Amino acid sequence: MNLYQEILKYKTSHFQEELDKRIMLDFIKDNSDCLERSNQIAHFTASAWTVNKERTKVLMIYHNIYDSWAWVGGHADGEEDLRAVALRELQEETGVCHARVIGDDIFSLEILTVNGHMKKGMYVPSHLHFNITYLIEADETEALKIKPDENKGVQWFTLEDALRYPKEEWMVEHIYKKLVERCKKG
Repeated sequence: MNLYQEILKYKTSHFQEELDKRIMLDFIKDNSDCLERSNQIAHFTASAWTVNKERTKVLMIYHNIYDSWAWVGGHADGEEDLRAVALRELQEETGVCHARVIGDDIFSLEILTVNGHMKKGMYVPSHLHFNITYLIEADETEALKIKPDENKGVQWFTLEDALRYPKEEWMVEHIYKKLVERCKKG
């Protein structure tokens, strides 16, 4: 299934997702480079909302650019299989090698703003991330590893602490709360 079909199939259950879904679908139709960072207005990214088997904890990184605890994720960079992107980013950013996507469907979708910043000595202008989130299960006893060019820490948090420790209030209020609630519902 291609990304357009996967997003089209996604059943929204949140007001934010309904509007974001429509914008994403239109963007795909109008932008052949929607999977590439070369589109400096917006491009697709994938996130891994990584939980333990009991779904009582979530794995987060201390993100260098955002100076905050955050979920794991990254750019599509031309890859339409965003599940593979989420798993790749999980492994690269945390060292977790034995993880699996739970279910066949998108867990969440959201359009995120990214402020202009410096990366590898280059200025990256403000833009949007059309983010697709997958629910991923990992073993919380697996060894974790920091990726110094992207994060300063990797840690499992209870679902409650995943809402307490991130400094990005908007992300906590509008995204992480939604994801925590979905984990609690099963």
